[in-house]
Amino acid sequence: MTTPPPRPTFRFAPSPNGALHLGHAYSALMNQRLAAEVRGRLLLRIEDLDRTRCKREYEQAILDDLNWLGLVFDGPPRRQSEHGQDYARALACLSARGLVYPCFCSRARIAATAGRARDPDGAPLYSGLCRALEARDIAARLAAGERAALRLDASRALAEAPADLCWREYGEGAREAPHRADPAAWGDFVLRGKDNAASYHLAVVVDDALQGVSDVVRGRDLLAATSAHRLLQALLGLAAPRYRHHRLVLDAKGAKMSKSASSPPLRALRAAGYSALEVRAALGFAAPNESRLTVSFS
Repeated sequence: MTTPPPRPTFRFAPSPNGALHLGHAYSALMNQRLAAEVRGRLLLRIEDLDRTRCKREYEQAILDDLNWLGLVFDGPPRRQSEHGQDYARALACLSARGLVYPCFCSRARIAATAGRARDPDGAPLYSGLCRALEARDIAARLAAGERAALRLDASRALAEAPADLCWREYGEGAREAPHRADPAAWGDFVLRGKDNAASYHLAVVVDDALQGVSDVVRGRDLLAATSAHRLLQALLGLAAPRYRHHRLVLDAKGAKMSKSASSPPLRALRAAGYSALEVRAALGFAAPNESRLTVSFS
């Protein structure tokens, strides 16, 4: 008897560091639609590794918003804060191969030494100041109580990775278009921060693999990050999901909606008397004549 193929698996993965807005709703509903079209699973992941900014009250507000929108998930949410051992194992694997080194640099020092070099997110590109530290110096600084982030040695990592690293990109369509990865653009990116169990890049790769995610559906603002993710997947021997980077919802000023810009949260729309059906319709997930809202995209 042959084993049936695994069901396609999608995930929505918000961070509980603020309220959900229309951009989050679009991504969640897009995941729901695509999962339903292929009779796949839809998982919820709570990306709460930032212990300073992530709060349980935000998580509950997220759950309330998703329930209001009519999202139903398969099983309980996976909270990253409960799975530090999974990230530690991945870090140990990379470290054993000499691909990881500690970095003691402050943000100010990184910015001062980066010059005009920037990573795809626009942050100062790390210049590798700590890459050549000797083992005895590292041990002494750690013994003195200095905290260190852990970074990927990009040059060594790229030497081990396939030269033709790419991923399967669908955008919002049905056709696959191979997309060449450019992980070098990220330099020696962080794998574990000074205060967190893992960086976003490492945690999302490990989580997707452990949860059996076959299809990653997220905004175009994360397109460049996929290069870093594909590099880690290749180094850790993990399967690469299919990727769909969708358009972004814009605010009234034409800028991408974001928590940092204090974009109007879903709860404000609810308080103003808008229904979940109106939100779904404005975002293209119900008949457009059902909504008083107007939404624009980029």
